[in-house]
Order: sequence, then structure tokens, then C-alpha cells
Amino acid sequence: MPIAMITGVILHKYMGSLSFLTPYLIALMLFITYCNISIRDIKFKRLHLWLIIIQICGSIGVYLLLYPIYPVIAQGAMICIMAPTATSAPVITGMLGGSIESLTAYSLLSNMTIVIVSPIIFAFIGEVEAVSFTDSLWIVFEKVFILLFLPFFGAMLLRKFLPRVHYEIQKAKGLSFYIWSVALVIITGKIVQFIIDQENPNYIIETSIALLALIVCIFQFLTGRRLGRIYDDTIAGGQGLGQKNTILAIWMAQTYLNPISSIGPGAYVLWQNIVNSYQVWRNRKNM
Repeated sequence: MPIAMITGVILHKYMGSLSFLTPYLIALMLFITYCNISIRDIKFKRLHLWLIIIQICGSIGVYLLLYPIYPVIAQGAMICIMAPTATSAPVITGMLGGSIESLTAYSLLSNMTIVIVSPIIFAFIGEVEAVSFTDSLWIVFEKVFILLFLPFFGAMLLRKFLPRVHYEIQKAKGLSFYIWSVALVIITGKIVQFIIDQENPNYIIETSIALLALIVCIFQFLTGRRLGRIYDDTIAGGQGLGQKNTILAIWMAQTYLNPISSIGPGAYVLWQNIVNSYQVWRNRKNM
């Protein structure tokens, strides 16, 4: 993760021309992830309902709370909460001894919910260039639907009609890490270039967004773990709510919100990896 981000910073001048690849890389990562999911193993729990309520209502609530202070800060915090669970979350959950099945189920629910909810939220905020709310809603829905739903649908069709190809993709699941690294290089470079190109940068606001992302990150991990403890699913609860698909969040922020708000999920990448590193270290220490 640090190497990818550092590379993005160094090569920021060249990342703008590659930014069109980001949605394709996200879709490919999701496709590989979904190829490793068996629908028969997906079992939704009451915990998942509470987590999705926090994810959606929390993002809207934080936005409305912070909007009067500064709209861009509100957007940066909102996208950090609204972003669906990371595709790598089941891996960390397994390392920590949690329920991979539970986390996988919530990851699927989280992504599918965003297909429906994010177009409404982005259209309501009004940053999308469109002649009307309905037009704005459709612009976002079309892209998000293709990006998040088609990889799942494609993976299920592949499992049914081309099981051999599906099996080979399952074996190549480690490829997701390299795709994720390339995507992180591109979006990091784009964030850096955008900050540099600002005519009147407000570093106080940008720093505030990054620090607020830290608060949101810690809050989500702790809240998820406390809810998970109630349902005897502590680790999956924490990772489900706290570990975010930051690549998708940054792309959404750069595409549908004020681009400065992408600093939020950009900083969240660092914060959540620090939290995960600490959890893995503590877990191994206690073994």
C-alpha cells in the first residue's frame, strides 16, 4: 500500500491520462472477488441489517451535520461512511480469526445497496452536471449499476455456463492485489495532481478532511466491533463497517462530488491500513 501511494505521488503528472482505467480496474477486482463467492454460502444476519443502516443513514446524517460548516468537508466524511466494504476485507477477517462467510455476505449486501442508494444521494447533493434531478439520478445509476452489478452477474453466469474458466479465475484471485495496486497508483496520482493544480488551495480544509477521515475510520471500526459482539460476530462486524473499498470511494468522489472531497477516502486508505496492521499484530501477539 505505501509503495503504491508513493509511486502515485512520484508519477502524478502521468496519472491523469490513465484515470479512465479506474472504473475498469474496479469492475475487474469485483469480478474476481465474486468468482470466489458461492451463493449457497451467503447467509444474511440481523447484524448485516444494522451495519447497512449505519452505513447509509450515517453517511446522510454526517453530510447534513457538516454541510452548514463546509460542504466539501461534509462530502469527504460522507463518502468515507457510504463506501461499501473492501473486497480484501474477508482476507483480513480470516487473518484475525473472524467469520469469512459473514463478512462475505455483508460485502455483497453492501455493494448491492450502494447500486441503489448512491445515485439518489449524489443526485440530491447536486454536483452532477444534469438538467434535472431525474437526469442526474439516471447518469449516476447507469455508471454505478454497470460498475457494481455487472461483475456479480457476470461471475454468476460464468460459474453456470463456463465452470472451467470460472475455476481458473478462482485460482488467480491473488491477481486482485496487483490490480488494486495499479488502481491505487492512478487515483493517488490524480489526487496529488488535482491538489497541485488548485488556483487557491485551502490547506486547512484539506487537512481537516484528512483528519476527519481518521475519526470516521476509528468510529466505524469500533462501532462495527461493538455491534458484532452483540451477535457473536465481533471481527466481521468491525471489518464490515470499517474496512472500505477506498478505490471505489475515491473514484466516486472524483466523478460525482467536489474532487477535493476525494482527499477523505484517500486518507482513509492510510488510516484503515494502520488499524488493520495493528489488529493483525495484536492478534499474532496473543496467539
